[in-house]
Amino acid sequence: MQEEIFGPVLPIIVYRDEEEIFSIIDKRPSPLALYLFTNKKSTEREIFSRIRFGGGCVNDTVIHLASQTLPFGGVGNSGIGSYHGKKSFETFSHYKSVLKKSNSIDLPVRYSPYTKFKYKLIKFFMK
Repeated sequence: MQEEIFGPVLPIIVYRDEEEIFSIIDKRPSPLALYLFTNKKSTEREIFSRIRFGGGCVNDTVIHLASQTLPFGGVGNSGIGSYHGKKSFETFSHYKSVLKKSNSIDLPVRYSPYTKFKYKLIKFFMK
C-alpha cells in the first residue's frame, strides 16, 4: 500500500473507530477512487466531506467508471482533470482567449508620455 494499486487487489484495512480511518488516509496521497460500504447516511456524509478523492461508489466498486455522465479523474498525485463524456472534451481542449480591438478609434491618452492633462483625464474617467 505504498503506491496506487492498478490490479484486481482489494486491500482490507482494519480500524477501531471512524477517526482512525481519517488518520490512515491522511498519511497518504489522495486516492484516485474511494469505495465505501455502509448503510449509515451519517458515515457516508462524514467520509465524503472529509476525504479528498477522485471518484467512487457507495456499496459497490468500479461501476462509476461505466457511467458516461459521471466525470472521472483524480486529484493531487492520483491525477489532474477528469474525463468521460463532455469532461473528456473539456480536459483535452484548450480554450484560447483573444481580444480583438478596432484600429479606427484609438485614444492617445492610453500612451506615454503621460502629461498632467492625461493623468487628470484618466482620473476623471476612473471615478
